[in-house]
Amino acid sequence: MKAFKIIAILGVLIMFNGCTESNLNYYVDTAPRADIKEYFNGPIKAWGIVQDWKGRVVSRFDVNMVGKWEGDVGTLTEDFHYYDGKKQQRIWTIRKLRDGTYEGTAPDIVDKAVGKTEGSAIQWNYAMNLPVGDTTYLIRFDDWMWLMNDGVVINRSYLKKFWITVSELTLFIKKEK
Repeated sequence: MKAFKIIAILGVLIMFNGCTESNLNYYVDTAPRADIKEYFNGPIKAWGIVQDWKGRVVSRFDVNMVGKWEGDVGTLTEDFHYYDGKKQQRIWTIRKLRDGTYEGTAPDIVDKAVGKTEGSAIQWNYAMNLPVGDTTYLIRFDDWMWLMNDGVVINRSYLKKFWITVSELTLFIKKEK
């Protein structure tokens, strides 16, 4: 009986969490239109926070990015500067596929990231081995970006473990000229 209750509770949590996710098709007629190859090309600056499941800001950081594309293959180099003094670099290889979707790989990404665009929105889904203290966790990212006017992108990422959002990341991105 106890096992049934646990399974029922988990089922409700998964269902509730699934109901709160956005559908990319909702943004099909929105503008300005997001183009991953165009936006993530050249120098980009970003500022972000990570919040725990209680909404507390547990990390703040700045990011300097540079994107370079050759045909349908791009490299995005991200240099993170955390406010606690830590530094991190992630180098993405991004491929635009024939169907208009994208694949991304990086050393700490498990398998491949899958990206799609509709109107002003970009969505990426991927799993990452995320180090926290002395432990590394496999975390799934539901990563949403919206292109705004003046070269600004607002990025919201929902970090999930066992389908439950355990943390959220907010990033403000500005394409430099």
